[in-house]
Amino acid sequence: MTRPPATSGRGAKTAGGLRGAAAKPPRTRLSPVERERLIVAGAVRYFAEVGFGGQTRELSRRLGITQPLLYRYFPSKQALIERVYREVFLARWDPTWETLLEDRSQRLRDRLIEFYRRYSAVIFRPEWIRLYMYSGLAGMDINRRYIELLERLLFRRICLELRAELGLPGEDEVPIKPEEIELVWLLHAGIFYYGVRKFIYKAKARNEPEQTIEHAVDSMLGGAPKLLRALVRREPKRTVRP
Repeated sequence: MTRPPATSGRGAKTAGGLRGAAAKPPRTRLSPVERERLIVAGAVRYFAEVGFGGQTRELSRRLGITQPLLYRYFPSKQALIERVYREVFLARWDPTWETLLEDRSQRLRDRLIEFYRRYSAVIFRPEWIRLYMYSGLAGMDINRRYIELLERLLFRRICLELRAELGLPGEDEVPIKPEEIELVWLLHAGIFYYGVRKFIYKAKARNEPEQTIEHAVDSMLGGAPKLLRALVRREPKRTVRP
């Protein structure tokens, strides 16, 4: 029985190429839209992990791309951060929150509880809470811009609905006062802090989110009437003497 001639040495080849060399799959060329989407998703994860002080060089390495390629899509780190803000905070904003709060066919308590259930489903996520906290610690304007959005589109509506519930004058008669906005902040901050304890402090919550929301709403509605009746008063009409 004869054996086939042995082949040896580094130059030995097989039909498929160099012996033992694994054929590399061809790289998939991504469309610009898909590449940009992957960069943004990676930036959200990266900044949520290390904060906004993280370097774009390290982000590029994690994404498996070159830094120049990253800058082809986002000309500066600030432009990338702005896109992260739009992706995490603005794109997840739901306009139906506003219409829900104004739907007076439902009790105010039910509206507030349902609103915060929907809202917390959006913000009670690690990347949302961590990015929000990191931006505040870094002195960025993300928090200030988002707070302005909250107060203008949501808190003012809650103030007006509280007034309507109590039969108090509307905004056309008595402008909304800073103390009313702060009253809503007490409600909102208590619910938001549930997410901070869970995703920042890694602390075990004693209640489920739904229970926390119901307790916070009931506490606010229990104390709000007395405070609001003292705050929101019609100014007596002054008699102009001839």
